[in-house]
Amino acid sequence: MKISILTATYNRANLLPQLYKSLKDNLNCKVDFEWLIMDDGSTDETKKIVEQFIDEKLVDIKYFYQENQGKMSAINNLVPKANGDLIIECDSDDFFTEDAFEVIKEEYEKNKDEKDIYALCFLKYDTSGKNMGRDFKKEKSTMFDLYFKEGEDGEKALVYFSDIRKKYKYKLEHNEKFVTEARLHHEMDLNYNILCVNKAIMICEYQQEGYSKNIIEQFKKNPYGYYEYFKEILERDFSGVKFNKRVYVIKHYILFSYLTKKYQSETIKNVLNKLLYYLLLIPGKIKSKKIDK
Repeated sequence: MKISILTATYNRANLLPQLYKSLKDNLNCKVDFEWLIMDDGSTDETKKIVEQFIDEKLVDIKYFYQENQGKMSAINNLVPKANGDLIIECDSDDFFTEDAFEVIKEEYEKNKDEKDIYALCFLKYDTSGKNMGRDFKKEKSTMFDLYFKEGEDGEKALVYFSDIRKKYKYKLEHNEKFVTEARLHHEMDLNYNILCVNKAIMICEYQQEGYSKNIIEQFKKNPYGYYEYFKEILERDFSGVKFNKRVYVIKHYILFSYLTKKYQSETIKNVLNKLLYYLLLIPGKIKSKKIDK
């Protein structure tokens, strides 16, 4: 078994040593792995730092460079280069627990012959040791069901089966640089499931300049990808979807309809969703206008 860790990075030279250290700590697990880094046009000392890692000859590291295109493009370009049985997308502000690869190996060996699984889904902790989401309620699920039916609202760590992950890529719209990972997951959900494991393998400390701290700006810079994401959700079967999640989807669909000037209520199949859409349309447009300013 081999693991491919994929990291897209942009001006995060100061963070990479922490991730690198966690990889060295996992050498004790006796698991074969490689670290593929896509430098997305950094102007800091990212290349120099990575070259120092490579010179140590402790971890199998492959460094690539591209002009700034965004995280999703970077990952799309790394996936075909991965040689592992498993793929993990690890942000530069994430790092692994000391026994992460041993935990992954154990779960992979138990479930590697499952044909309906596209990923092992683990817990993710913050630097204080707190679960960034909730414990799983079911052993097998989908990412859509997890967040829209089972009440999850936090972060998870996905370990993809490479042969399946390589069939998919992040879909970017109108030359945008970002789209939520959930759009990819929901596409994979249509044909496969995830296996849920109540063990943590990854730790994260969000950065002030990161995506999660600047969500409104991300919305405004990448409205077309988000619009397609919420439109695709509204085309799904909503049986079992929680009411607050329906409202969440409708509100955001109206926001991105406003930002893209695309209003397509006919794509909303569910009767309750369509009613909510018309009830929230006017106040949603007013709020969207304020956000756009």
